[in-house]
Amino acid sequence: MQASLTLDTLHHTGDVDPRIFGGFAEHLGRCIYEGIYDPASPHANEDGFRLDVIEALKKLRMPIMRYPGGNFVSCYDWKEGIGPRDQRPAHPDFAWKSIEPNTFGTDEFMQWCKLAHTTPMMAINLGTKGAEEAAALLEYCNMPTGTYWADRRALNGQKEPYGVKLWCLGNEMDGPWQAGHVPAEEYARRADQAGKIMRGLDDTIELVACGSSGRGMSTYLNYDRVTLEYCWDSVSYVSAHRYSQNHRNDTAWFLAEGVEIERVIEDYAGLFAYVRGMKRSNKRVYLSFDEWNVWYKNHEADGKWQKAPHLLEEIYNLEDALVCAQYLNAFIRRADVVKVACIAQIVNVIAPLLTTSTGLLVQANYYPFQLMAEHCSGRSLVPALDCPTYDAGERGEAPTLDVSATVNDENTLAVFVVNRSQTETIQLAVSFPDASITRILGVDTLNGTDPKAANSWENPHAVIPRHGNAHLDGGVVTVEIPPLSFTALRGKLELR
Repeated sequence: MQASLTLDTLHHTGDVDPRIFGGFAEHLGRCIYEGIYDPASPHANEDGFRLDVIEALKKLRMPIMRYPGGNFVSCYDWKEGIGPRDQRPAHPDFAWKSIEPNTFGTDEFMQWCKLAHTTPMMAINLGTKGAEEAAALLEYCNMPTGTYWADRRALNGQKEPYGVKLWCLGNEMDGPWQAGHVPAEEYARRADQAGKIMRGLDDTIELVACGSSGRGMSTYLNYDRVTLEYCWDSVSYVSAHRYSQNHRNDTAWFLAEGVEIERVIEDYAGLFAYVRGMKRSNKRVYLSFDEWNVWYKNHEADGKWQKAPHLLEEIYNLEDALVCAQYLNAFIRRADVVKVACIAQIVNVIAPLLTTSTGLLVQANYYPFQLMAEHCSGRSLVPALDCPTYDAGERGEAPTLDVSATVNDENTLAVFVVNRSQTETIQLAVSFPDASITRILGVDTLNGTDPKAANSWENPHAVIPRHGNAHLDGGVVTVEIPPLSFTALRGKLELR
């Protein structure tokens, strides 16, 4: 089968914000304890941080890390997670029915971020706490010494401020499962009060308001609208969350998930334009897609009041990885809307990495993220794609290919392609009306014949990228896109 992709260096949606390749670490299951922090592991350093996990995450080039939740944050008292460990109280966690020992807290997280080459995206508790506690945490993290909480930070070993720039004003406050769940009007007041005080202490920070928890919520977009109208002047982003599911075990339908992801982003683009117009504002607010992933195989959320219970430990297969690639393709294409995104999560809990005390398993969804984070840079080109369609069941006819592309100031091109077809190889011709592709820098392909193929402890390399095939002729690259595949093509341009 044949397809064509036409790109123009002057037709773009702006620079891709590297923060779309962010991660998320929540006090949930074995993400923190036995995940990033495991003093008993032979892979841990003197501070208890798993170095094998850190090295794997470095390859994902995550510029931000959301913390500490998630549902967890809505009952969390950050003050219990600082100071001498032997004086920190253990508490039950309402969200995940687990025991939180508080041996890993704010200071440990900041230290870990430095080792992992990432920066903190802190969430505050607006469920059971409020503006006063948020301001205290901001003071602890960002203020110079000379005040109570800044001096406490120095006493705990960190004299210089951490300088946290990105803050989430709570989590999923529209969800009835959330501790402190409130209607939009009440949440907007809480967020505005906390945000004003926080920005009054540090006017360099950026704030993320809670959006609706998902497109299936009855409050979808209206919760966001009410919040935005109230908090427009104090927030920079609204959060969106989505977890993709294949309960019906229908690969064709599932692989058209990118169509739905694009629709969510388009919904928010319209909402932002509406509120901006109603307020006659010159300001722009953007989307923080700070929870996204595939999640449907393991929904066990009851920790039975244990420390680090095995919860939500999803196994990711090839079709899951292709859906994850479509999330990132959508974020890249809509660089004008999406500025922040966080895969949920990073280790053990619905994550690309799984651990035992001595081992580390890299899952299939790790690899599209790694390739895209490494090679995506510069401006997001608007793809003019001519490709066949296929029958996606209840989703109707869907394009066989899902594509994004970027070019940077060094005229380095990156093209990312998912082939949703389970049977057809597609020869994709990539061309520019205003440039020639002069050199192929690399082609990597993640593919297989079985959409359910997954890496395992016994066979950790069942689903890994391999070198792909492409050829150059007269400034046009034709790349072979196998069925059930993700392909990353890199090339060099010469402008005409």
